[in-house]
Order: sequence, then C-alpha cells, then structure tokens
Amino acid sequence: MKFVDEAEITVEAGNGGNGCLSFRREKYVERGGPDGGDGGRGGSVYLVAETGLNTLVDFRFQPRYRAEKGQSGMSRNSTGRSGDDLYVHVPIGTSIIDIDTEELIADLSIPKKPIKVAQGGKHGMGNARFKTSTNRAPRKITKGTLGEVRRLQLQLRLVADVGLLGMPNAGKSTLIRSVSAATPKVADYPFTTLVPSLGVVSRGLERSFVMADIPGLIEGAAEGAGLGFRFLKHLSRTSLLVHLVDVLPVDGTDPSENAAKIVTELKKFSATLAEKKVLLVLNKTDLIDSDRLIEVKEKICSKLGWREGVYCISAISGEGCADLCEDLMRQIETHRQQMKDDSTYVEEQAKQGFALAFEIRETIEADKKIRAEKRQLVKDSNNDPDFEWID
Repeated sequence: MKFVDEAEITVEAGNGGNGCLSFRREKYVERGGPDGGDGGRGGSVYLVAETGLNTLVDFRFQPRYRAEKGQSGMSRNSTGRSGDDLYVHVPIGTSIIDIDTEELIADLSIPKKPIKVAQGGKHGMGNARFKTSTNRAPRKITKGTLGEVRRLQLQLRLVADVGLLGMPNAGKSTLIRSVSAATPKVADYPFTTLVPSLGVVSRGLERSFVMADIPGLIEGAAEGAGLGFRFLKHLSRTSLLVHLVDVLPVDGTDPSENAAKIVTELKKFSATLAEKKVLLVLNKTDLIDSDRLIEVKEKICSKLGWREGVYCISAISGEGCADLCEDLMRQIETHRQQMKDDSTYVEEQAKQGFALAFEIRETIEADKKIRAEKRQLVKDSNNDPDFEWID
C-alpha cells in the first residue's frame, strides 16, 4: 500500500429538517388546530483515530464526506427522523487543520476518541410550536439550518518514542534492523529508505519503545531538496531524537560537516523540533582505529558545540547498540512517568505539539508555492520558443 501522510478533504454535516405546516383533520372535529411536527436535526461529522490504519491514501480517492440530513416534520405532531452522524476513521497521529481559518482543530493521538469536525444543522419547528391562546391556527414554521461545511487538511505524523536523524547511508535502517524486528531495505546507495518505517525495541518484560526511521537528509532539505523534507514532520511526536553520524562516509565527505548540515536543516525546518532532546551517536566505528575515532569524535563535538556524552556503535555488528538502547529506554520511561505525574510537563508537551503542527503546515504551504512556481516556469519555457535554459 502506498504511504501517504498528507490529504485534504471536505466534510459536510447534514442540514436540519424543516418544520411541518399542518392542521388536524378528523371526522366530526372542526378546527382541530395545528399538528405540524418538528424536523429532525442534521447529522454531524466526526473523525476517529484507529489503530489498524497507517496511511491517508484512501482520502486521495474519496476527498468528500457528507453526513445524512434530517427529515422534515410531518402531520399529527410527528417529528422527522434525525440524520445519522458520520464517523470517518483516520490513523493515530493525525492532525486536523481547518484550511480556511488555519485553526488546529485536534491532534488525534488517542484511539477510539471521536472529534467533531462539522456540526449538523438544527431542526426546524412545526406550526404546533407557535400555537397560543390568541393564535389558535398559526401558519408559521421555521426551516432547518444548514449543516457546517469545512475544508480540512490531514497531517499524519507517526507515533514513535525515538526518531532517527542523519544523512543518507548513515546506517539508520541498519540500526533499526539490528535492535528491532523491523526489516527496512538496506543497500549501499543513498535514499534506500523511501518511506518511514517503525520498529519496536524490547528491553525486557513490559519494557519497550518504538523507533522511527525516516529517509536521510541532505543539504537544502528544509527547502524541499531530497526526500527528508517530506518526512521530517514524523520526528515531531518523538520524545527523543538520535542523530546518527557516519564516521567514514563512502563519498569521502567530512563527518563533522555532515553532522553540522543535519543540525542546520533541522533548525530551518522547525525551531521547535530542533529544541527536542538529541543523542549524538557515531556509527560504523568498527571501520576505523581507536586513535582516528578519538580525532573524529573531538572534531564533531567541536563543530557542533557538543557538551554531552557521545555514543559509539557499529549498527551492523551490534557493538554498543545494547547500551544505547538501554539509555534510550531509561529516558523514555522518565518521559512517560512525567506525562503521568507532572501536569506542567504535560502542558508544555501539548504546547510544543501545537506549535509543531503550525510550523509544519507553514513549511508545507511554502514548499507547495515553490513547486507551483517551478511548474509554471517549465510550462512557460515549453511555450516560449526563444526561451533558453542556462546551466
């Protein structure tokens, strides 16, 4: 199944049913009085997070969702049937943004909890409602109101505890294969990973966390270069980031320069995301001797201004991976406990989530604008015989 993490849909709540204008007509009963019933309310539209879904691809084929309208009222004081509510199922981790108002409606991280995104119309009232002592035969009714119509943008951000960050071929897929049962494709060329993948890392009985692997970043990723820009948002829900640095790149580049480029691209994409806790991990350390490793390590730390500990691992052999995963597990357990006990911490995490959603939307919209301008430029060049490309 194709992995799709963005979609735009239109939701339409049902209109309310109109009230009925009717008078009682019965044998031997003169002037029976009004008996027009009320209309039914229109159905509302809800979005519900489901655990069994992991892509928004279905919304590309069905972008419009409409709830049932309410039935009009009938005679004999019969109320029209209310329209059924519509429940639309989305993957866990989906953010809902109103396109017209740019309002973040909800962040669906809890399964089975419905969120109303479009309010159904109110019912109209029949003429029986307007009967008074001075107006025994009212001919007044009200119509049902229109249901709410909204254009929504759905953003899927994977729910994971740890996110892997690094250049192409830094060894992210190899690491996730080494410490979990996930089997992403591994090869010796850039951008082997084309879509994000998740792996569950187990550290004993009832001790586990989810690790997310995204396509590698290159310089200019925040402006849309490569594949990383499209998937950086999947790191926004993680509580920890692992910055994986290849100490011996196959292209001969400087590891410290590569590490600095990743940090720069992360800050360009989202200042909020760049503030997340990061662990610096040097990979493929089995390929160089200890003296060279110390030199590379000092150069990277100096380039990044790094003052904390550095992990040295070999993802392919598993050397150092157990210690790394154990430290990750301890930090994640601390985060989970704070989410349970510390209300201030929970509030800070919620604010960070909302800020990230808006930053991601702004970046996506800017990228769409740039791509549209490029497409128009290509179109103009094809139509202009005097246009000449200059490399």
